[in-house]
Amino acid sequence: MPEPAASPERYALAVITDDDQLFPELRKHLGAQFRTTLASTEDEIKSALELPDLHAILFNLDCIGDGPGDGLDVLSEMRKIRDDVVIVAFTQTNNRTIPLKASQAGADEFFLQPLNYAELQIVLCRAIEKRALELEGRRLLQQFESKAAFHRLVGGSAAMQKVYQAVEAVAGTGASVVLRGESGVGKELVAQAIVQCGDRADHPFVCLNCSALPETLMESELFGYEKGAFTGADSAKPGMVESAHNGTLFLDEITTLNPNLQSKLLRVLQERSVQRLGSRATRKIDFRLITATNEDLEDSVRKGRFREDLYFRINVVPIIIPPLRERNGDLPLLVDHFLRVYCAAAKKPLKTLQPEVLEILEDYTWPGNVRELENVVQRLVVMVPGHVITPEHLPQHLLHHSASGQEAILIPELGVDFDAEMEKIEVAYLNAALRRTGGKKTAAAQLLQVDPQRMKYLCRKHHLD
Repeated sequence: MPEPAASPERYALAVITDDDQLFPELRKHLGAQFRTTLASTEDEIKSALELPDLHAILFNLDCIGDGPGDGLDVLSEMRKIRDDVVIVAFTQTNNRTIPLKASQAGADEFFLQPLNYAELQIVLCRAIEKRALELEGRRLLQQFESKAAFHRLVGGSAAMQKVYQAVEAVAGTGASVVLRGESGVGKELVAQAIVQCGDRADHPFVCLNCSALPETLMESELFGYEKGAFTGADSAKPGMVESAHNGTLFLDEITTLNPNLQSKLLRVLQERSVQRLGSRATRKIDFRLITATNEDLEDSVRKGRFREDLYFRINVVPIIIPPLRERNGDLPLLVDHFLRVYCAAAKKPLKTLQPEVLEILEDYTWPGNVRELENVVQRLVVMVPGHVITPEHLPQHLLHHSASGQEAILIPELGVDFDAEMEKIEVAYLNAALRRTGGKKTAAAQLLQVDPQRMKYLCRKHHLD
């Protein structure tokens, strides 16, 4: 049967069914807007799923196996293969659970036979247009995220663009880098970005927080030891420096190293060799050093807490990482990133923020920087039961720092009884004044700067006699 006269642009529709009488009817009623293809065998279904310009699939759940149950399994597999097309399922089985199961398996729409062709055409067209918008939005989001992300660093602000440029400039040089910035700004991520951009990306990246271990353990962890070097050294162990051979050693909080360890580290950098505790032999080491600190290095040198010669060794290329409050426009990107990460990790649907929530987050100064923001978002993902995060879900310290937050506290979503709230405030002031004056109303009136007669009236009104 020839298809009806076609419109200039038609959608590609694959009809999966074994009903010989149904397909001609579908072509008759849908042919003006759809280029229909019949798929009734396994090979034909596979071929249909491979069509690059496919817009939608109309799937008869009853044509697979012994009933709609088998069809639902196939529907789920089709959705995994093609998440870009609209899938409309239909069946003759009038079971109340089938529509829900079909939706869970990946169907966008569901129909019972006999089909209402006029309604089916409208539903298909609307669903295809909606899916096209979703795909375009996804494409634009991915394009935007690619511009706002750099080796796991998220942010498109001018301040972060300078960091990205510095990373690219220094990555291939092998020069020692010191990363400077407040706690929580992401210094370790920047160090990893430097490694990934350079020629040591496939070699060890050894990370040590110099403030995380007591001084008695730091030396052995950093430089390693031989068997019997000290009580408990039952076997030889390479240190962090040795483990970073051909790779990169990242020392965070480097200013917390004591003077003795600073001296030994300087010797390693000068001689490019390391000597384990309890050994007289030295081992040649080829590694790149990246350090980080949240302290004022120059001030530490002036005060004698950090060796000046080591300072010059590590401070070849300083990179300043801005605090979150100076990264204009980056907070929404980071929030979206962390929501996606932690919702996926918790196997929860992606949560969204009310606009007021984002205003509150942007009003806050974030002393703990990106790390603090990440912790807040993770808490919201875990603790908020619904899909939408509202101001009431935020920690109180964020609300108290925000004008929007103050409004959320004063006026919750369901509103307030204004007269009752004013009465509570009135009673609170009256009680406070009476306590301050030992119950003397005249003195309390003076304290509140009201007429004594009005004071007596207010006390009678609120039963404070």
